[in-house]
Amino acid sequence: MLTLITFTPALGAILLILLRGDARTTRFIALLTALVTLLLTLIIYFSYDTAQGGYQFVQRATWIEAFNIEYLVGIDGLSAPLILLNGILGLSAVLISWHISEKIHTYFMWLLLLQSAVMGVFVSLDLILFFVFWELELIPMFFLISSWGTGRREYSAMKFLIFTFLGSAFMFASILVLYFSYPELERTFDITVLAEKNLVNLLVPSSFVFMGFLVAFAVKLPIFPLHTWLPDAHTDAPTAVSVMLAGVLLKMGGYGLLRINAGLFPSELVSFAPVLATLAVINVLYGAFIVMRQNDLKRLVAYSSVSHMGFVVLGLASVSAVPGNLNAAGLNGAALQLFTHGTITGLLFVVVGLIYERTHTRNISDMSGIAKRVPLITVGFMIAGLASLGLPMTSGFVAEVLVFIGTFPAYQLATILTVTGVVLAAGYILWTAQRIFFGPITEKWNSLKDATPVDIAAMAILILPIFVIGIYPAIITEVFESGINPIFERFTF
Repeated sequence: MLTLITFTPALGAILLILLRGDARTTRFIALLTALVTLLLTLIIYFSYDTAQGGYQFVQRATWIEAFNIEYLVGIDGLSAPLILLNGILGLSAVLISWHISEKIHTYFMWLLLLQSAVMGVFVSLDLILFFVFWELELIPMFFLISSWGTGRREYSAMKFLIFTFLGSAFMFASILVLYFSYPELERTFDITVLAEKNLVNLLVPSSFVFMGFLVAFAVKLPIFPLHTWLPDAHTDAPTAVSVMLAGVLLKMGGYGLLRINAGLFPSELVSFAPVLATLAVINVLYGAFIVMRQNDLKRLVAYSSVSHMGFVVLGLASVSAVPGNLNAAGLNGAALQLFTHGTITGLLFVVVGLIYERTHTRNISDMSGIAKRVPLITVGFMIAGLASLGLPMTSGFVAEVLVFIGTFPAYQLATILTVTGVVLAAGYILWTAQRIFFGPITEKWNSLKDATPVDIAAMAILILPIFVIGIYPAIITEVFESGINPIFERFTF
């Protein structure tokens, strides 16, 4: 089942190239592929048994026998929601790309291959397989930005590639250290086996290995000061790529921190927690302050992602609370923030893309009063904006509250400072909405057209989980808890 889910988008991409139909056929195949992928992710998500917990739907096959490298996939409560998130965002990305007419076959091929690669990261339980999928995602992302982007698209694509490659080098070195630190018969890349080991007697100090993984995941999340590629990539990427980039590619970094750094190196994470808490505060406040200086709407949303990813890092730092105050809320909040940010920021980028298609500008100062002409798009922006600042009854509120509850016993000041970031978020979201959508309308915007049915569908797919999770969070928190609890138990030493 997991193999089918992972490679269904890739099969759709192959079909697009083989058939080489007209634009209508191409869009239909891409849409059908995305729909099937989403359906499969829904089936596997609701089939996951939280009572049983652990890894389920495991598939194993020998890949490179000489080095004990396996094709090993499976999901637990941590990866199941992220697979679903990838399915949701994949469908929204296809719908928001409906207007693409330039090299349409190649465009949708790369978009579907990107979804396959990301899916592979979330299901991989072998470190080499994990690394392969991690690197494969770079190829479609590079071509999507450099070929269909705007502005300095080649520069932004190359900057993204270089940053990620450098981070990956640290990851690969750490993987090799883990492998060669044991006698030949005990060498393995199996994450489930490594999680049972006490990873201390390695070729190099375990803190170095921990840092190798941390750097790789920090680049992708991103964590300050390794974030500079993100605003450029977002600004110059096509809308659908920004949706996938913010929605799931950043989540690969958070997933890696939870799965590997927290799951394999609990002692090291506790030791580094004060550093992570500091970086979290910087991420939240720096991102929020920089956002308030932006005039480019897309760049504004990009820096807001930097700010919100700080909550993930803060949740990780919660593990340094003293045993009597230690609880799983911080880690659960970090995991939930990955999902909720994916849908919320994905929606923001969809709306920004729709605005740009109609106004041909992303300059906030050039727009005013357009809510009168595009009320549906305005509603989409307001929902995403209010969820982003953590309005109760939305998914953003649940995630942030869990992070604060988990982290406050360990870092009171850091928690208070990051709460300030929520206040700043309210400021820049409401200020942006007022400048763009409300006030007197400029005459040149009188002819703007509102969202089409396809546009509405692209927004609705992302709006639904925002309210469902906000109203009934147990639908996802129970799943996350089943995956986080085994990791959390390693910190109760």
